[in-house]
Amino acid sequence: MLKTLEQRARSEGTPVIDGETATFVWRGRKPVSVAGDFLDWSGEPIPLKEVAPGLWTHTLTLPRDTYVEYALQDAKGRRVRDPLNERLTSNGFGDFNHYFHMPESRPTPLAQRQRDVPRGTVTRHLVETQELCVGRERAVHLYAPPTSEPCPLVVVFDGPDYLKRAKLPTLVDNLIAQGRIRPIALALVANGGPARTVEYTCSEATLVFLLDKVLPLARAELRLVDETREPGVHAVLGSSLGGLIALYTGLRAPHVFGHVLSQSGAFSVWNRDFVVFDLARSAPSHPLDVWLDCGHFEALVEGNERMLPVLRASGHRAEYREYHGGHNYSAWRDHVWRGLEWLFGTGEPGSREG
Repeated sequence: MLKTLEQRARSEGTPVIDGETATFVWRGRKPVSVAGDFLDWSGEPIPLKEVAPGLWTHTLTLPRDTYVEYALQDAKGRRVRDPLNERLTSNGFGDFNHYFHMPESRPTPLAQRQRDVPRGTVTRHLVETQELCVGRERAVHLYAPPTSEPCPLVVVFDGPDYLKRAKLPTLVDNLIAQGRIRPIALALVANGGPARTVEYTCSEATLVFLLDKVLPLARAELRLVDETREPGVHAVLGSSLGGLIALYTGLRAPHVFGHVLSQSGAFSVWNRDFVVFDLARSAPSHPLDVWLDCGHFEALVEGNERMLPVLRASGHRAEYREYHGGHNYSAWRDHVWRGLEWLFGTGEPGSREG
Protein backbone atom coordinates (compact mmCIF):
# COMPACT_ATOMS: atom_id res chain seq x y z
CA MET A 1 0.00 0.00 0.00
CA LEU A 2 2.72 2.47 1.04
CA LYS A 3 4.90 1.46 -1.86
CA THR A 4 1.98 2.03 -4.18
CA LEU A 5 1.42 5.50 -2.68
CA GLU A 6 5.05 6.48 -3.25
CA GLN A 7 4.96 5.07 -6.76
CA ARG A 8 1.84 7.12 -7.50
CA ALA A 9 3.49 10.22 -6.07
CA ARG A 10 6.47 9.76 -8.37
CA SER A 11 4.33 9.14 -11.45
CA GLU A 12 1.38 11.48 -10.79
CA GLY A 13 3.06 14.11 -8.64
CA THR A 14 2.12 15.24 -5.16
CA PRO A 15 -0.16 15.51 -3.48
CA VAL A 16 -1.76 12.22 -4.51
CA ILE A 17 -5.42 12.96 -5.07
CA ASP A 18 -8.28 10.51 -4.61
CA GLY A 19 -11.74 12.05 -4.74
CA GLU A 20 -11.85 14.46 -1.79
CA THR A 21 -8.45 13.58 -0.31
CA ALA A 22 -5.02 14.97 -1.09
CA THR A 23 -1.99 13.17 0.38
CA PHE A 24 1.39 14.90 0.61
CA VAL A 25 4.32 12.52 0.22
CA TRP A 26 7.93 13.25 1.23
CA ARG A 27 10.92 10.95 0.97
CA GLY A 28 13.85 11.94 3.17
CA ARG A 29 15.76 11.29 6.36
CA LYS A 30 14.30 14.32 8.15
CA PRO A 31 10.64 15.32 8.40
CA VAL A 32 8.98 18.36 6.85
CA SER A 33 5.80 20.27 7.62
CA VAL A 34 3.21 21.71 5.26
CA ALA A 35 1.61 25.16 5.37
CA GLY A 36 -0.85 26.56 2.89
CA ASP A 37 -4.17 28.07 1.94
CA PHE A 38 -6.02 25.42 3.95
CA LEU A 39 -4.55 27.03 7.10
CA ASP A 40 -4.90 30.56 5.70
CA TRP A 41 -1.07 30.60 6.10
CA SER A 42 -1.49 31.15 9.85
CA GLY A 43 -0.88 28.95 12.85
CA GLU A 44 1.54 26.08 13.03
CA PRO A 45 2.40 24.14 9.85
CA ILE A 46 1.22 20.54 9.89
CA PRO A 47 4.04 17.99 10.35
CA LEU A 48 4.07 15.01 8.00
CA LYS A 49 4.12 11.67 9.83
CA GLU A 50 6.62 8.91 9.17
CA VAL A 51 4.64 5.94 7.87
CA ALA A 52 7.67 3.88 6.76
CA PRO A 53 11.43 4.40 7.15
CA GLY A 54 12.17 7.73 5.43
CA LEU A 55 8.63 8.07 4.04
CA TRP A 56 6.46 10.88 5.42
CA THR A 57 2.82 11.69 4.56
CA HIS A 58 -0.15 13.82 5.51
CA THR A 59 -3.68 13.62 4.09
CA LEU A 60 -6.16 16.48 3.76
CA THR A 61 -9.87 16.22 3.00
CA LEU A 62 -10.95 19.04 0.70
CA PRO A 63 -13.95 19.93 -1.48
CA ARG A 64 -13.57 18.58 -4.99
CA ASP A 65 -13.46 22.06 -6.57
CA THR A 66 -10.63 23.40 -4.38
CA TYR A 67 -7.48 25.18 -5.57
CA VAL A 68 -4.60 25.13 -3.05
CA GLU A 69 -1.20 26.76 -2.78
CA TYR A 70 1.21 25.35 -0.20
CA ALA A 71 4.83 25.21 0.93
CA LEU A 72 6.93 22.56 2.65
CA GLN A 73 9.14 23.67 5.52
CA ASP A 74 12.09 22.08 7.28
CA ALA A 75 12.56 21.98 11.05
CA LYS A 76 13.93 25.56 11.02
CA GLY A 77 10.92 26.92 9.13
CA ARG A 78 12.77 27.32 5.84
CA ARG A 79 10.93 26.57 2.63
CA VAL A 80 12.08 23.49 0.75
CA ARG A 81 11.10 22.38 -2.72
CA ASP A 82 8.68 19.51 -3.07
CA PRO A 83 10.62 17.36 -5.56
CA LEU A 84 7.44 15.49 -6.51
CA ASN A 85 5.49 18.64 -7.49
CA GLU A 86 6.89 20.77 -10.29
CA ARG A 87 3.97 23.21 -10.22
CA LEU A 88 5.30 26.50 -8.85
CA THR A 89 3.88 30.00 -8.63
CA SER A 90 5.11 33.27 -7.13
CA ASN A 91 3.83 34.04 -3.65
CA GLY A 92 4.20 37.79 -4.29
CA PHE A 93 6.91 38.21 -1.66
CA GLY A 94 9.95 37.06 -3.61
CA ASP A 95 9.41 33.37 -2.88
CA PHE A 96 7.38 30.51 -4.34
CA ASN A 97 4.41 28.32 -3.55
CA HIS A 98 3.57 24.89 -4.90
CA TYR A 99 0.00 24.44 -6.04
CA PHE A 100 -2.54 21.81 -7.06
CA HIS A 101 -6.14 21.49 -8.20
CA MET A 102 -8.68 19.04 -6.80
CA PRO A 103 -10.60 17.01 -9.45
CA GLU A 104 -13.32 19.59 -10.17
CA SER A 105 -11.06 22.65 -10.12
CA ARG A 106 -9.17 24.11 -13.06
CA PRO A 107 -7.65 27.46 -14.04
CA THR A 108 -9.94 29.68 -16.04
CA PRO A 109 -9.49 29.39 -19.82
CA LEU A 110 -10.41 33.07 -20.03
CA ALA A 111 -6.88 33.94 -18.93
CA GLN A 112 -5.43 32.25 -22.02
CA ARG A 113 -4.96 34.19 -25.24
CA GLN A 114 -7.53 32.87 -27.72
CA ARG A 115 -6.94 32.74 -31.45
CA ASP A 116 -8.93 35.27 -33.52
CA VAL A 117 -10.02 37.26 -30.44
CA PRO A 118 -9.56 41.02 -30.99
CA ARG A 119 -6.99 42.42 -28.60
CA GLY A 120 -7.12 45.67 -26.71
CA THR A 121 -4.00 47.79 -26.29
CA VAL A 122 -2.03 48.38 -23.09
CA THR A 123 0.11 51.49 -22.62
CA ARG A 124 2.25 52.56 -19.66
CA HIS A 125 2.17 56.06 -18.19
CA LEU A 126 3.69 57.92 -15.25
CA VAL A 127 1.51 60.22 -13.18
CA GLU A 128 2.81 62.91 -10.84
CA THR A 129 1.70 62.15 -7.30
CA GLN A 130 2.02 65.69 -5.87
CA GLU A 131 2.20 64.44 -2.28
CA LEU A 132 -0.98 62.38 -2.61
CA CYS A 133 1.03 59.15 -2.80
CA VAL A 134 4.53 58.03 -1.87
CA GLY A 135 7.14 59.00 -4.46
CA ARG A 136 7.12 61.67 -7.13
CA GLU A 137 5.53 59.51 -9.84
CA ARG A 138 3.26 56.51 -10.00
CA ALA A 139 2.96 54.01 -12.87
CA VAL A 140 -0.45 53.53 -14.45
CA HIS A 141 -1.14 51.05 -17.25
CA LEU A 142 -4.13 51.88 -19.43
CA TYR A 143 -6.05 49.21 -21.34
CA ALA A 144 -8.16 50.34 -24.30
CA PRO A 145 -10.66 47.69 -25.47
CA PRO A 146 -10.96 46.83 -29.19
CA THR A 147 -13.84 49.24 -29.86
CA SER A 148 -14.29 52.84 -30.94
CA GLU A 149 -17.33 53.37 -28.70
CA PRO A 150 -17.07 55.16 -25.33
CA CYS A 151 -16.97 52.70 -22.44
CA PRO A 152 -16.81 52.61 -18.64
CA LEU A 153 -13.48 52.72 -16.85
CA VAL A 154 -12.41 50.18 -14.22
CA VAL A 155 -9.68 51.50 -11.92
CA VAL A 156 -7.62 48.54 -10.67
CA PHE A 157 -5.58 48.67 -7.48
CA ASP A 158 -2.31 46.68 -7.36
CA GLY A 159 -2.40 47.18 -11.13
CA PRO A 160 0.86 45.44 -12.13
CA ASP A 161 -0.23 42.27 -10.30
CA TYR A 162 -3.61 42.22 -12.03
CA LEU A 163 -1.84 42.94 -15.31
CA LYS A 164 0.82 40.22 -15.11
CA ARG A 165 -0.35 37.67 -12.55
CA ALA A 166 -4.11 37.83 -13.11
CA LYS A 167 -3.81 38.55 -16.86
CA LEU A 168 -6.75 40.92 -16.61
CA PRO A 169 -6.50 42.47 -20.12
CA THR A 170 -6.62 38.99 -21.68
CA LEU A 171 -9.60 38.07 -19.51
CA VAL A 172 -11.41 41.23 -20.58
CA ASP A 173 -10.58 40.65 -24.27
CA ASN A 174 -12.14 37.19 -24.08
CA LEU A 175 -15.22 38.30 -22.13
CA ILE A 176 -15.89 41.08 -24.64
CA ALA A 177 -15.35 38.78 -27.63
CA GLN A 178 -17.78 36.22 -26.19
CA GLY A 179 -20.42 38.91 -25.68
CA ARG A 180 -20.44 38.36 -21.93
CA ILE A 181 -19.62 41.95 -20.89
CA ARG A 182 -19.88 45.35 -22.52
CA PRO A 183 -16.51 46.79 -23.53
CA ILE A 184 -14.68 48.30 -20.56
CA ALA A 185 -11.40 50.19 -20.22
CA LEU A 186 -8.87 49.65 -17.44
CA ALA A 187 -6.57 51.91 -15.45
CA LEU A 188 -4.19 49.60 -13.60
CA VAL A 189 -2.56 51.66 -10.86
CA ALA A 190 0.64 50.58 -9.11
CA ASN A 191 0.71 50.55 -5.31
CA GLY A 192 3.16 52.35 -3.04
CA GLY A 193 5.30 49.33 -2.19
CA PRO A 194 6.07 49.51 1.55
CA ALA A 195 3.45 52.29 1.82
CA ARG A 196 0.71 50.12 0.33
CA THR A 197 -0.93 49.50 3.71
CA VAL A 198 -1.12 53.23 4.47
CA GLU A 199 -2.42 54.09 0.99
CA TYR A 200 -5.06 51.35 0.92
CA THR A 201 -6.52 51.59 4.44
CA CYS A 202 -9.29 54.05 3.59
CA SER A 203 -7.03 56.95 2.59
CA GLU A 204 -8.60 60.20 1.39
CA ALA A 205 -5.30 61.04 -0.30
CA THR A 206 -5.56 57.89 -2.40
CA LEU A 207 -9.14 58.80 -3.33
CA VAL A 208 -8.10 62.30 -4.40
CA PHE A 209 -5.20 60.82 -6.39
CA LEU A 210 -7.66 58.71 -8.37
CA LEU A 211 -10.09 61.56 -8.97
CA ASP A 212 -7.55 64.30 -9.73
CA LYS A 213 -4.71 62.40 -11.38
CA VAL A 214 -5.69 58.94 -12.65
CA LEU A 215 -9.15 59.80 -13.96
CA PRO A 216 -7.96 62.84 -16.00
CA LEU A 217 -5.20 60.69 -17.54
CA ALA A 218 -7.73 58.02 -18.49
CA ARG A 219 -10.10 60.62 -19.95
CA ALA A 220 -7.29 62.04 -22.08
CA GLU A 221 -6.01 58.70 -23.38
CA LEU A 222 -9.19 56.56 -23.60
CA ARG A 223 -12.69 56.90 -25.00
CA LEU A 224 -14.78 56.87 -21.82
CA VAL A 225 -18.42 57.32 -21.00
CA ASP A 226 -18.91 60.71 -19.35
CA GLU A 227 -19.77 60.08 -15.69
CA THR A 228 -21.46 63.49 -15.46
CA ARG A 229 -24.03 62.25 -17.97
CA GLU A 230 -24.15 58.69 -16.63
CA PRO A 231 -23.41 58.97 -12.89
CA GLY A 232 -21.65 56.03 -11.32
CA VAL A 233 -20.73 54.45 -14.66
CA HIS A 234 -17.11 53.72 -13.68
CA ALA A 235 -15.82 50.95 -11.41
CA VAL A 236 -13.06 50.08 -8.98
CA LEU A 237 -11.44 46.67 -8.50
CA GLY A 238 -9.02 45.35 -5.93
CA SER A 239 -8.08 42.41 -3.72
CA SER A 240 -7.28 42.17 0.01
CA LEU A 241 -6.45 45.73 1.14
CA GLY A 242 -7.04 46.63 -2.50
CA GLY A 243 -10.58 45.31 -2.06
CA LEU A 244 -10.95 47.51 1.01
CA ILE A 245 -9.88 50.69 -0.78
CA ALA A 246 -12.08 49.72 -3.74
CA LEU A 247 -15.20 49.65 -1.56
CA TYR A 248 -14.10 52.81 0.24
CA THR A 249 -13.66 54.58 -3.10
CA GLY A 250 -17.14 53.59 -4.24
CA LEU A 251 -18.75 54.65 -0.95
CA ARG A 252 -16.93 58.00 -0.96
CA ALA A 253 -17.34 58.81 -4.67
CA PRO A 254 -20.46 56.91 -5.80
CA HIS A 255 -21.37 59.35 -8.58
CA VAL A 256 -18.08 58.51 -10.29
CA PHE A 257 -17.40 54.93 -9.20
CA GLY A 258 -20.81 53.31 -8.89
CA HIS A 259 -19.53 49.78 -9.46
CA VAL A 260 -17.26 47.95 -6.98
CA LEU A 261 -15.55 44.58 -7.38
CA SER A 262 -13.83 43.57 -4.16
CA GLN A 263 -11.94 40.27 -3.95
CA SER A 264 -11.05 39.04 -0.46
CA GLY A 265 -11.77 42.52 0.86
CA ALA A 266 -9.91 43.22 4.12
CA PHE A 267 -12.83 45.03 5.76
CA SER A 268 -12.01 43.79 9.25
CA VAL A 269 -8.42 43.07 10.28
CA TRP A 270 -6.20 43.63 13.33
CA ASN A 271 -9.27 42.98 15.51
CA ARG A 272 -11.10 46.05 14.24
CA ASP A 273 -13.58 47.05 11.55
CA PHE A 274 -12.57 49.71 9.07
CA VAL A 275 -14.70 52.79 8.46
CA VAL A 276 -16.29 51.17 5.40
CA PHE A 277 -18.81 49.55 7.76
CA ASP A 278 -19.93 52.97 9.01
CA LEU A 279 -20.04 54.37 5.48
CA ALA A 280 -22.02 51.37 4.26
CA ARG A 281 -24.64 51.90 6.98
CA SER A 282 -25.36 55.46 5.83
CA ALA A 283 -28.13 56.16 3.35
CA PRO A 284 -26.37 56.44 -0.03
CA SER A 285 -26.64 59.49 -2.26
CA HIS A 286 -26.18 57.09 -5.17
CA PRO A 287 -26.62 53.33 -4.57
CA LEU A 288 -23.71 51.16 -5.61
CA ASP A 289 -23.47 47.84 -7.40
CA VAL A 290 -21.05 45.81 -5.26
CA TRP A 291 -19.63 42.36 -5.99
CA LEU A 292 -17.78 40.66 -3.14
CA ASP A 293 -15.98 37.34 -3.30
CA CYS A 294 -13.63 35.55 -0.93
CA GLY A 295 -11.88 32.22 -0.50
CA HIS A 296 -13.45 29.71 1.89
CA PHE A 297 -10.18 29.24 3.82
CA GLU A 298 -9.59 32.96 4.46
CA ALA A 299 -10.16 34.62 7.83
CA LEU A 300 -11.46 37.56 5.77
CA VAL A 301 -14.65 35.59 5.04
CA GLU A 302 -16.17 36.79 8.32
CA GLY A 303 -15.88 40.47 7.40
CA ASN A 304 -17.25 39.88 3.91
CA GLU A 305 -20.22 37.95 5.26
CA ARG A 306 -21.03 40.80 7.65
CA MET A 307 -20.60 43.46 4.98
CA LEU A 308 -23.18 42.00 2.58
CA PRO A 309 -26.34 42.59 4.69
CA VAL A 310 -25.09 46.04 5.71
CA LEU A 311 -24.82 47.09 2.06
CA ARG A 312 -28.19 45.62 1.16
CA ALA A 313 -29.97 47.19 4.14
CA SER A 314 -28.74 50.63 3.01
CA GLY A 315 -30.13 50.16 -0.49
CA HIS A 316 -27.05 49.07 -2.39
CA ARG A 317 -27.25 46.22 -4.89
CA ALA A 318 -24.76 43.72 -3.54
CA GLU A 319 -23.76 40.10 -4.09
CA TYR A 320 -21.31 37.84 -2.28
CA ARG A 321 -19.75 34.61 -3.51
CA GLU A 322 -17.47 32.25 -1.61
CA TYR A 323 -15.24 29.75 -3.41
CA HIS A 324 -12.97 26.93 -2.27
CA GLY A 325 -9.61 28.62 -2.39
CA GLY A 326 -7.29 30.95 -0.54
CA HIS A 327 -5.67 34.37 -0.59
CA ASN A 328 -3.71 34.46 -3.85
CA TYR A 329 -3.72 35.90 -7.35
CA SER A 330 -4.41 32.58 -9.02
CA ALA A 331 -7.73 32.37 -7.17
CA TRP A 332 -8.54 36.03 -7.86
CA ARG A 333 -7.71 35.52 -11.54
CA ASP A 334 -9.95 32.48 -11.80
CA HIS A 335 -12.95 34.17 -10.17
CA VAL A 336 -12.77 37.83 -11.22
CA TRP A 337 -14.76 37.14 -14.39
CA ARG A 338 -17.86 36.43 -12.31
CA GLY A 339 -17.78 39.89 -10.81
CA LEU A 340 -17.12 41.53 -14.18
CA GLU A 341 -20.11 39.68 -15.68
CA TRP A 342 -22.33 40.65 -12.77
CA LEU A 343 -21.36 44.32 -13.04
CA PHE A 344 -21.04 44.71 -16.81
CA GLY A 345 -22.84 41.67 -18.27
CA THR A 346 -24.77 41.97 -21.50
CA GLY A 347 -27.24 39.17 -20.81
CA GLU A 348 -26.45 37.71 -24.23
CA PRO A 349 -26.33 33.93 -24.64
CA GLY A 350 -22.99 32.22 -24.80
CA SER A 351 -20.53 30.15 -22.84
CA ARG A 352 -20.55 30.85 -19.12
CA GLU A 353 -17.59 28.67 -18.29
CA GLY A 354 -14.85 30.37 -16.37
